[in-house]
Amino acid sequence: METIVGKEETPNQKMHYVVATCTVVKEEKYLIAKRASYEKAFPNQWTVPGGKLESKDFTSRPKDTGELWYNICEDLIEREVMEEVGLTIDRESVGYITSLAYIRIDGIPTIIISLYANYKDGEVKLAKSLTEYAWVTLEEAKKYDLIDGIYDELTMLDKHLKGEKLGAWKKH
Repeated sequence: METIVGKEETPNQKMHYVVATCTVVKEEKYLIAKRASYEKAFPNQWTVPGGKLESKDFTSRPKDTGELWYNICEDLIEREVMEEVGLTIDRESVGYITSLAYIRIDGIPTIIISLYANYKDGEVKLAKSLTEYAWVTLEEAKKYDLIDGIYDELTMLDKHLKGEKLGAWKKH
């Protein structure tokens, strides 16, 4: 079951998917992967691991305080990176890049939170929905057909990791 944010879950209610992505960083390179040709959104384009928040991601564990669960996005990217590319990330290194919204082909608004984390362990093993992967520098990333905006996120992250202020997203 996927989490839908809204006051009520009625057909007329505007609902959103919540998605988190993770740029995995290893030795000054970034992991990107190519989406399969059958994917409805962005087929054959390169991206970073990520996926939709599902209610079981938090309801299957005890609440952290009162009625609340914390570290939901961190848990989500840890799960998605493992499911999509077979790697573990360093939870202590998770950081924020930017957030965005888009309307899916089925009309559902989607909020995406872009995060990054350092590689911790494992060998890349792609999920069926991904066909290729590459560890790339920012310069090498220009050669790939990345989903619009991903290169700009990599640029932001690259500058941030070199000591610059992260700042707001902008087209590079």
